[in-house]
Amino acid sequence: MLSDAKIDSLRNDTPGCAERRHFNHAGASLPPKRVTKAIINHLMLESTRGPMEAAALIADELAMLRANAAKFIGAEEGEVAFGGSGSALWGNVFAALPPLGSGDRILVGRQEWGGNVASMQRAASRAGASIEIIPCREDGSVDPNALSTMIDDKVRLISLTWLPANGGLINDAEAIGRVANAAGIPYFVDAGQALGQLPIDVSRIGCDVLKAAGRKYVRGPRGTALVYVRSRFLEKLDPGFVDVSSGPLVNGKVELRKDARLFETSEAPISLLLGLGAAIALALELGVEAIQARIALLATQLREGLKRIPGVEVRDLGAKKSGLVSFTVEGVSASVVRSRLAEKSISIGANGIAYTPFDMTARGLQEIARASVSYFNTAAEVDGLVHAVEQIAKDAIR
Repeated sequence: MLSDAKIDSLRNDTPGCAERRHFNHAGASLPPKRVTKAIINHLMLESTRGPMEAAALIADELAMLRANAAKFIGAEEGEVAFGGSGSALWGNVFAALPPLGSGDRILVGRQEWGGNVASMQRAASRAGASIEIIPCREDGSVDPNALSTMIDDKVRLISLTWLPANGGLINDAEAIGRVANAAGIPYFVDAGQALGQLPIDVSRIGCDVLKAAGRKYVRGPRGTALVYVRSRFLEKLDPGFVDVSSGPLVNGKVELRKDARLFETSEAPISLLLGLGAAIALALELGVEAIQARIALLATQLREGLKRIPGVEVRDLGAKKSGLVSFTVEGVSASVVRSRLAEKSISIGANGIAYTPFDMTARGLQEIARASVSYFNTAAEVDGLVHAVEQIAKDAIR
């Protein structure tokens, strides 16, 4: 567990903690000083040496980032690529799959991220293929047994959002992976909310592709993301875009890279990647298991506090829950709840249908308020959030 003294130290290393009570880590967390310092220091180096020359000087640090990122998710270094957006990386790998045909099927969890759904829907519509939702268990999580009954020779992809954007549910990614692997079907996992919050081992999950952003629980800078591509899965992919790094011309022929950097470009925001490297190094130093335990403790406190407020309904599903706490206040829209809390220097998120369209529609929800805790939040901050929501609920009744 993280000691009180360690939490105090981490908060002192986070300037934003002095400004506001931040509960939007699932959107973008507060970066520690070491992340901001890494970014600024490299920008200053670029200003004096030149950007290309500066990049050459810190090649060892970039190599360490790649090694640490691979370690972070249980992958090999050659299986990890970086980009500016998790959704863009996911979309580029998806677009590199063999083209869909008429009657082909894509199976997705009900909580699939809206951006992924949009990419799949466009491809399916062009080909005459279909996207089908895997049924849920009673607790709302994706049902691996139901998935096994849906498998046939027309299924081309199984896609799962591990931790949905609209609540605290944790899907059983490993169980879904066992079904996908047994059937030999490509398996994509969106780990946007898992990276930095839960221990990740891609070999245990059994996924062919996993993507996540750096700005959430890892506490890296916005504009950074990573994607894992299983090494033996690469040969099945044919990217629509390559450049002089991912597919250089050699003797008049394009030679594609043989590792995940097939999905990187030669141009990259080096300063942001160094910031991401500092964030991942911090998470490895603290230990993801300790981070997970601390988040679970605070999230439970928040859920229990919100449940006691008349007019407030906690909307989280699942037997196992994450640090994302979703709720609604009777008579007050989620966006208004967010605005009123912002007036008190409390940050939360508000999600609409577009983020998780299948799940929100199935549950009859138009919008949810989402308060996400991180390990450096405090019990006192959680109590303050509960009190502020209680006041909003009381005002709505008057």
